[in-house]
Amino acid sequence: MEQIRQAGPEDLAAIEALVEAAYAVYVPRMGRRPGPMDDDYAARIAAGQAWVVPGPEGAPLALLVLEPQPDFLLVDNLAVAAAGRGQGLARRLLAFAESEARRLGYQELQLYTHKSMTENLAIYRHLGWELYRWASEKGFERAYFRKSVA
Repeated sequence: MEQIRQAGPEDLAAIEALVEAAYAVYVPRMGRRPGPMDDDYAARIAAGQAWVVPGPEGAPLALLVLEPQPDFLLVDNLAVAAAGRGQGLARRLLAFAESEARRLGYQELQLYTHKSMTENLAIYRHLGWELYRWASEKGFERAYFRKSVA
């Protein structure tokens, strides 16, 4: 399997398609499009915030968006293509996020997910993330998680 690499402009269309497919299952549950479906991935790529795991043909199998915040590194998006599921890519990308946070001098990672994304709630807890608050923001019911990387 390929190494995690920073996304480039040549990945834009594949990233947008990956995110669209990965989050489509949640639209009926939420009654609206999840935020990541409408993110500006060209801007994320240009800012150096997007990372991918390429598949055998080079197209991204998984995406990670890391957004620096003043006191923590935010895992803004983690999406895995159907072809990449069951290969440990989410776990691998979250471990990469931890190493990036440490490399950048952060003590903590944070992320949030929608309450209807029950699979994510279970995965994050299983991987040692602490659920520390629930919030209603921009019409979304969000669960906030954090993990120390110190």
